[in-house]
Amino acid sequence: MIKMNQILDKRELAPRIKEVVVYNPKIASKVRAGQFIVVRVCEEGERIPLTVADWNRDKGTLNIVFQEVGVSTYKLGKLGVGDVIKDMVGPLGNPSEISLFGTVICVGGGVGVPAIYPIARELKGAGNKVVSIIGARSKDLLIYEEEMRRVSDELRVTTDDGSKGRKGFVSDELRDLLKSGLKVDRVITVGPAIMMKVCAEVTRPYNIKTIASLNPIMVCGMGMCAACRVEVAGKTRFVCFEGPEFDAHQVDFDVLLMRLNAYKAEEQMALKKFLEGGG
Repeated sequence: MIKMNQILDKRELAPRIKEVVVYNPKIASKVRAGQFIVVRVCEEGERIPLTVADWNRDKGTLNIVFQEVGVSTYKLGKLGVGDVIKDMVGPLGNPSEISLFGTVICVGGGVGVPAIYPIARELKGAGNKVVSIIGARSKDLLIYEEEMRRVSDELRVTTDDGSKGRKGFVSDELRDLLKSGLKVDRVITVGPAIMMKVCAEVTRPYNIKTIASLNPIMVCGMGMCAACRVEVAGKTRFVCFEGPEFDAHQVDFDVLLMRLNAYKAEEQMALKKFLEGGG
């Protein structure tokens, strides 16, 4: 008998980037594009937010993509097929706004690519022309390329080192697309905070509605702890229940970046101790 939160499949998409398929029919029956879950790997584990990359309502499964960057994601990465994740809460956050906008550019970077995949798929299904730009540091770290190709009218690839596609950043490709005169009705970006900040600055002069899916530190996922607070249009907002998507032109990305880096030293120390202890 399949257990709740049991891992049914697992694959390595790139070095330290993994995808697991987890059985949770309750969440799978309700989750929508743009939403996330909060996971606790084991009894003594911390709560970590993870975007749902895909789901199968009939099978009751969720696809979760994550990068091993801290103790909790390393612990999650050590679980195999048949293992059970201690806790999963969701779906959390507001789903993406899906409507017929016209031409939409979806910009994804790193592990933000699987997160933007269901959004692009739903936008395409709503009748939009979807132009996707995805990027990574190198071709070895580029993930969900074929998935994005299937749901895009046009797919453009960038790598920092030029090992695949255009050498440069997704923001460079976005800038050139807008300079070409392409009429764009909306831009959606998911990825590292600095990437989303630059994309917002690229679209600002064109006055194109730009949406960013924010990724702050998060603990409770329900608006009680205030760990996920961000500044949007000069006001404090809580990503877990007011987001995760906000108008990128109104987000104070400098505050977000500062808060994301607040515990870097402690996180690195904890990971070092964990790895030295043999995981």
